[in-house]
Amino acid sequence: MTFRECVYQITAQIPKGKVATYGQIARLAGNSRAARAVGLCMKINPFAPRVPCHRVVASGGKLTGFSAPGGIAKKKKMLMDEGVQFIGVKVDLSTCLWNTL
Repeated sequence: MTFRECVYQITAQIPKGKVATYGQIARLAGNSRAARAVGLCMKINPFAPRVPCHRVVASGGKLTGFSAPGGIAKKKKMLMDEGVQFIGVKVDLSTCLWNTL
């Protein structure tokens, strides 16, 4: 399986109401230094919405890049509609980070 296929397979498992970080996905895909590569995979995700790229956020909970119409505002709305909690403009990772253990 390629790195990209692995990234999409992992991302598809993130449940509603939870998020994962780019670094977390990279680590699970076998390359902890490839967070930016995960971002590229999310940008060109051909499997949305089955692969929910809107559930992937920066390490501090910040919403970054979302290439679908509506951009970051749309990403935030989608997450809020799924029950993801925010503290200001960042996802509350203490309650919404996907536990992969």
